[in-house]
Amino acid sequence: MFEKLESIENRFEELNMRLSDPGVINNQEQYLKLMKEHADLSEIVEKFREYKSYVKALEESQSMLRENPDRELEEMIELEILEAEKGIERTEKELKILLMPKDPNDDKDVIIEIRGGAGGDEAALFAALLFRMYTHYAESKGWTTNIIDSSPTEIGGFKEIVFEIEGRGAYSRLKFESGVHRVQRVPTTESSGRIHTSTATVAVLPEAEDIGDIEINPNDIEIDTYRASGAGGQHVNKTSSAIRITHIPSGIVVTCQDQRSQHKNKEKAMRVLKAKLYDIERTKHESELAENRKSQVGTGDRSERIRTYNFPQRRVTDHRIGFTLYQIDQFINGDMDELIDALITTDQAGKLSSGEEE
Repeated sequence: MFEKLESIENRFEELNMRLSDPGVINNQEQYLKLMKEHADLSEIVEKFREYKSYVKALEESQSMLRENPDRELEEMIELEILEAEKGIERTEKELKILLMPKDPNDDKDVIIEIRGGAGGDEAALFAALLFRMYTHYAESKGWTTNIIDSSPTEIGGFKEIVFEIEGRGAYSRLKFESGVHRVQRVPTTESSGRIHTSTATVAVLPEAEDIGDIEINPNDIEIDTYRASGAGGQHVNKTSSAIRITHIPSGIVVTCQDQRSQHKNKEKAMRVLKAKLYDIERTKHESELAENRKSQVGTGDRSERIRTYNFPQRRVTDHRIGFTLYQIDQFINGDMDELIDALITTDQAGKLSSGEEE
């Protein structure tokens, strides 16, 4: 591992020199490529240097203890040794995580589909709540959100909503959100105060950015146009700008009516279709990896109930890792990092235990 780290640090220093070369700076394509590599290596190099600083501190403290057996200083030096040993243990573990093969989708934008499940109108309202939660979370990260398609209800919910979140690292933070989300609360329409249980299904797809990611044969798709409509079926567009694309081999149907332009709706619908087809292949690969992994959070099984939002108890519980937060108001307003970090840590621990580091 340490030979690899030394090699990475040498490459990092080489990149520093090349990025200051006027010839490289004037070549925009090459400059951006090297800048991305530099950014990818910087965290590993910084952590490796922190590790080496602890090793050096340990060696110096041990040397002082051997050469200067001063009883008055002995206790202080032993504390310094203990601190250095803890630092070495911590940074070595963090380096192993950083050296694990990176998910190639982690830096990609995402397409999220939310569908109301069991619970009728309350499920549609819950779907709207989840959409708002993810929108607020995206805002906190400086990401942008764009609606692709939606089926709103007359009382402010969504039977279904499809949207994209654009931002570096969006998939890495949101990929564990796929699955069935359950809410337990008293609906505003419930006069007797009874707690209802409703569900919504969330699917998080890494966006297929390049044509090379997934190829679609034009003969394999059927494209239909229709009029976009609002809640309750009221037409909000008198022209046939909405698009429905059917992928014949897989049976996948994608619709988009958010844009007034038929061309823009078609473009967005094709992006969703590519993401769905790409996700099918990704999920197959994930399933193969999971067979050899001792611990896996999971990013593919959308029938799995992953989380409960219990409003009377003010708690959010993720069932996959047994993690509970008693801060439901903050969580649904986009303060999701504590739970997301716990999911990522659990997944990393599972990979480490099964030896997936390089």
